Amino acid sequence: MISIANIKNADSPMFFLLAGPCAIEGRDMALRIAEHIVTITERLNIPYVFKGSYRKANRTKIDSFTGIGDEKALKILKEVSDTFGIPTVTDIHESHEAALAAEYVDVLQIPAFLCRQTELLAAAARTGKAVNVKKGQFLSGASMKFAVEKINEINPDCQVILTDRGNSFGYGDLIVDYRNLPEMSSFGVPVVMDCTHSLQQPNQSSGVTGGKPKLIETIAKAAIAVGADGLFIETHFNPSEAKSDGANMLPLDQLEGLLERLVRVREAIL
Repeated sequence: MISIANIKNADSPMFFLLAGPCAIEGRDMALRIAEHIVTITERLNIPYVFKGSYRKANRTKIDSFTGIGDEKALKILKEVSDTFGIPTVTDIHESHEAALAAEYVDVLQIPAFLCRQTELLAAAARTGKAVNVKKGQFLSGASMKFAVEKINEINPDCQVILTDRGNSFGYGDLIVDYRNLPEMSSFGVPVVMDCTHSLQQPNQSSGVTGGKPKLIETIAKAAIAVGADGLFIETHFNPSEAKSDGANMLPLDQLEGLLERLVRVREAIL
């Protein structure tokens, strides 16, 4: 069970889903993507949280896209929530962003590179919102208990979520160690598999992160099979035109079929 304000189908035996574009590129695209996913998840009885970063702070190059403006993007996230009656999640990068973002969204997400930043975790916990902490690519699942402890020390009632997004493998690749999921689940929190970022190929010489989106279904099926409570999937109408992380996003028209197959995997293990 997961406790997030406004989430639908909370009592469903299905996995929950955090999905949407990497970054908020505009109002129309956000509403269209949200509407598409809401229609699918309501039919499949999947609890759904719309994902969109209001600002991208971790970019390879100085001229990489970072956002359309903080307040503008956050207001779009709030409009998505109000329009469809669903919760939303966005990343925060510095402590002062927690209170700002919490005015507009239901879940604050801590990026993997920042999962050890004590003050950032504390600031997120103080807002009273749910906090999704992505496991650092440099950490084991077992070590994420300290992130949970930091948040619980500030706010024992905070809904903490832990998300795996792979481990560094050499200089420009990631690999998923599925032992991390049961290890993190042992802390008594919902555990999510990030099926798109775990397929990134970072630090490319071109200055643009690569990816292997054809393996999204493989990562997702394995995660459900080993007991993941939720899945994180970035998706876009046309990933090749996305302004951020297009190389590892799922084309939106492939999402419905994927979720249908994943529902069958979930049903098989219940």
